[in-house]
Amino acid sequence: MADGNGQVKLLVTYDVHEDKQEEYFQFVLGEFVPAVQNMGLFMTEVWHTAYGDYPIRLAGFVAEDYEAMTGILNNPAFLKLEEKLQEYVLNYKRRVVPLKNGFQW
Repeated sequence: MADGNGQVKLLVTYDVHEDKQEEYFQFVLGEFVPAVQNMGLFMTEVWHTAYGDYPIRLAGFVAEDYEAMTGILNNPAFLKLEEKLQEYVLNYKRRVVPLKNGFQW
């Protein structure tokens, strides 16, 4: 967990329901990402797993600091978006880590 100083990253991992891929993309690009960016979380990356027993998606979002991240993650609007995202995905997990350069897992 972050120590309160500096930027932090929200790492979100999940697998997309095979039968909901089109709806997933429409929701993520049309609603989820714009809404969380308006809240102060900025998408920095999205990774797709092509091989191996890992979640199919890893997305990273950055906030200015731990306090801002905590406020966003506890915001009812964010929680509603997160709940809706989970209608399209399986094995959803999230964690907050200090921001570092390069790939973070």
